[in-house]
Amino acid sequence: MSTALGDDALPLPRPAGWTAVLRDCLLAERGRWPLWLPVFLGMGVAGYFAAPVEPPAWLGGSAAAAVLAALVAVRRSGPLRFVLPLLLAMALGLAAAQARQALVAAPVLERSWGPGWLTAELLAAEPQARGWRLYLRPLEMTGLAPEALPAQVRVTVAGLDDPPAPGSRLALRAALRPPSAPALPGAFDFARQAWFQGLGGVGFAYGAPRLQEGPPGEQGLRQRWDLWWSALRQTVTTRIAASLDGPRGGVAIALVTGQRGGIPEAVQEHMRDAGLAHLLAISGLHMGLVAGFLFFALRTSLALLPRLALYHPIKKWAASVAAAGAFVYLNLVGASIPAERAFLMVLVVLLAVLLDRRALSLRLVAVAAAAILVVAPESLMTASFQMSFAAVTALIAAYEAWRRRRGRDREPPTLMRRAGGYVLGVAATSLVAMLATAPFAVFHFQRLALWGLPANLVAVPLTAFWIMPWAVVAVLLMPFGLEGLALAPMGWGIDLLLLTAETVAGWPAAVLQVPPMPDWGLALIVLGGLWLCLWQRGWRWAAILPILAGALSPLAFAPPDLLVGGDGRLAGFRDTEGRLWVASQRGSRFVLDTWQRQAFVGAVETWPRLGTAGEGALSCDPLGCLFQVGENRAALLLDPRAADDDCGLVEVVVSLEPLRRQSCAGPALVVDRFDLWREGAHAVWLEPGEVRWATVAQQQGARPWSPYLRRRPPWETGESESGDEAAEAEAQ
Repeated sequence: MSTALGDDALPLPRPAGWTAVLRDCLLAERGRWPLWLPVFLGMGVAGYFAAPVEPPAWLGGSAAAAVLAALVAVRRSGPLRFVLPLLLAMALGLAAAQARQALVAAPVLERSWGPGWLTAELLAAEPQARGWRLYLRPLEMTGLAPEALPAQVRVTVAGLDDPPAPGSRLALRAALRPPSAPALPGAFDFARQAWFQGLGGVGFAYGAPRLQEGPPGEQGLRQRWDLWWSALRQTVTTRIAASLDGPRGGVAIALVTGQRGGIPEAVQEHMRDAGLAHLLAISGLHMGLVAGFLFFALRTSLALLPRLALYHPIKKWAASVAAAGAFVYLNLVGASIPAERAFLMVLVVLLAVLLDRRALSLRLVAVAAAAILVVAPESLMTASFQMSFAAVTALIAAYEAWRRRRGRDREPPTLMRRAGGYVLGVAATSLVAMLATAPFAVFHFQRLALWGLPANLVAVPLTAFWIMPWAVVAVLLMPFGLEGLALAPMGWGIDLLLLTAETVAGWPAAVLQVPPMPDWGLALIVLGGLWLCLWQRGWRWAAILPILAGALSPLAFAPPDLLVGGDGRLAGFRDTEGRLWVASQRGSRFVLDTWQRQAFVGAVETWPRLGTAGEGALSCDPLGCLFQVGENRAALLLDPRAADDDCGLVEVVVSLEPLRRQSCAGPALVVDRFDLWREGAHAVWLEPGEVRWATVAQQQGARPWSPYLRRRPPWETGESESGDEAAEAEAQ
């Protein structure tokens, strides 16, 4: 494939006009063509996840084989030789996604389970603000056949001080439920993420687990490898927690082991609002700091010995040790997708040192992206993958442009210029990374940290030159029981980091809430950003137009007027002032937080039990509420008996209890508890002349991770309505 897009490619036919200019630009940048292969690979992966139904299992492989055959047939003739490699990359992306889905397929709980006794093997433990979160491989579950057992479940145990060692056989009384579907159409899909993680249920335990005798279950080489690293991670976590308590202990654990559950929510909020959340997520920064510290520390130490420095390749020795240290760090943090990407890039850089080559280039990024997309294509849909690759691509492209400009500056740098250059370099790096990741922050989190630049000017050097070096030293001292000597100064640095985050987060207008960005808006920004970064000639500035169009796309957002939760416990109206009116704000904090971001809500209010609210648009009584937008009206029934009066007056009826349809046939949309069970959360727009709605089931489509795929109306399954009600009650 690289040959087809390489420098030896045959000339394109000579066109005329603007096509001639395009042809000349393409030929002038033929060396950059391979950079687009992972882009089209990602398009194939994105096409798989965007499909409304699961594609046939043979589709990806057959398409790749057909395109490859066509590529061999055309060989060196015709313009298809330049298009087919890109189509082949797309087909391979689709095939990789389908293969990955088939590989991770495992049973998922179809309805809530428990309380009941669960016998399981402990795979890993993660500290939380209260207790521990245990990842378990079920061996026995009351009422479930062995073939229906999930491959893995996640159980939170409150009040647990010291978890058992990974690999232990445990018995605990727990309650589990299937992984949650999105809280609103367009929101984060935890069910999809859990499917690709092999996570078939989540829940909590009643009391501490009990150790059991007996074999934990069959363990292959990969399982033993994972358990060994999990045990080491747990040991490191407990050793750090013994020396550093409170928030700084949670941050230290996150930086060393990648486990962020022990960081208090208030601290995480400060870090997000200050634009410093990236320092808590293991990425290229942390991997590079670990490898860089080991490399320079060892090389400097060996350089103090003249005989070694003069007659031995100490630089290559240091690179080898740094690569080994990066490998240890990769497994210690759990080999997450960002960590794997960072490790691949660090490894290639160190390999270039061993081979006396320069490795910092966009080709390195392209290789890492292609490798991740082939091995774990689902990572393309995650914010961590998108933001990390966006930042790295933008930084290297900016560095290439700066290096070309610097090549024309022959003036030797003075000490003051070096110091000023460092400060400007940190500021420029932070600014480029912030601009590159801002669209993804808007798309996934609907927020922008406006003071991230000054916060990073303090936090990044502090992390790079103080906190992370002491973290490496602490891990190296742990076998001797001396880690406290390094953890103490590391804790001082973390205290300063948290103070910086709290201070900046408290500044005026620290966070800007923005409307959700549509999928097409993000696509325009991504394609425009790639066009800007991957090309080098002047034509790349044409990317400004799609980037601007994508940046303005949130302005086209139309917030829904009515929101209904998938569990039938929460519903709300959004008035013209941007306020969300709900019956109660207790017990659904996560759902309300999601609604605030996804529906661009300014405040959440509790509607009156009797009276009006929302500038008179909302009228409530003990049986429910009526809401009016223009000429459209909607009724939310807290008691089905109100249907007799409301169904003939409104265009939308929502009942949080089962409703007899034959008694409510007039409205354009009727939603009751059965509909919520089958379709999930609803968003409704009351527009002039029509009523529009969207559901989570429509968003997920007929995909294996969707719980709604297995839920059918009684007339399709042959059950009676009462039987369907019983099934619905079990599922809830």
